[in-house]
Amino acid sequence: MSEPLVLAVDGGNSKTDLALVRADGSLVAFVRGSLSSPHRLGVDGCLNVLTGLLDEACSQAGLDRTDGPVAEIAELLLAGLDFPAEEEIFRDLIDRRGWAARTVVGNDTFALLRVGTERGWGVAVVCGAGINCVGVAPDGRHARFAALGPITGDWGGGFDVGLAALSAAARSEDGRGPLTTLEREVPAHFDLSKPLELAEALHLKKIPMHRLAELSPIVLAQAADDLVSAGIVDRLAAEVVAFARAALTRLELTQQPVEVILGGGVLRSGNARLLAGIEAGLHELGSEITVHVSTSSPIVGATLLALDELGAGPAAQERLRRELGEAVKSYDQKQRSRSRSRSLDTST
Repeated sequence: MSEPLVLAVDGGNSKTDLALVRADGSLVAFVRGSLSSPHRLGVDGCLNVLTGLLDEACSQAGLDRTDGPVAEIAELLLAGLDFPAEEEIFRDLIDRRGWAARTVVGNDTFALLRVGTERGWGVAVVCGAGINCVGVAPDGRHARFAALGPITGDWGGGFDVGLAALSAAARSEDGRGPLTTLEREVPAHFDLSKPLELAEALHLKKIPMHRLAELSPIVLAQAADDLVSAGIVDRLAAEVVAFARAALTRLELTQQPVEVILGGGVLRSGNARLLAGIEAGLHELGSEITVHVSTSSPIVGATLLALDELGAGPAAQERLRRELGEAVKSYDQKQRSRSRSRSLDTST
């Protein structure tokens, strides 16, 4: 009899990863697609993305979805599932599709926490296109945040950093603010010469607003020599600390040896100023708080949680980390190679 399968999804504001894995940790299929956040696409749009990815994974694995549930456990962790009512609705919709014998849904921050620590508890802050945080206490209590943007007090993530960069560039150009290298670098990213040209292109919808998230690497790079960029980076560090501080305080963990796991593209960039600011802020809160940047993809964490549901042991977990980690790394390398090829084709 073949090993039962688990289905795992890490769905965010910029991409979605889906994996099919056997109970022994061996990888059956790994696929990646576009963003799937229900906040961005709506529930129907999200389900369309996930259905397409599942069909692709089943084709890759030689599975026929008409034969019944694909997996024993489906662990679907998505940005944009922030309230229990949303999770319940989404779980019911997945159950009706019969993808798995049992379905678990939740926010994608749980995937980061699981992949970043074996303790089963701690705090995770994800900062990619957006920002969010989750805390889990040793006794199982959770600290969560709505993470709906400005209406719930949020600032941070690639989009907010990019918007702050454009704002600073515009104020530098017209004299309302201090001079900054962002005045040149921000429009140049879009092959424009002035911030006002970029503002006009955004206003006329010639460039979609979500592309402002592409500017965060520029801000991080400029922060070493540009005071305005440094100020944006410092603000982001303070926001990460504020999230983690709130979670740690609510769970009464500030005086315990606790891990804070950082993930998402912005925090995984390795920017020295950003990470130093986060570490300094959290060490002020508690001397036994340690900060780690996760080097593993959150889809690994989502799949580990699915294997946990099956009671898989350390050998299966280690195999999963190795095989799925290598698959994600190979995919990323191929994507970077394609991007370089396209850049060369454009330049010639």
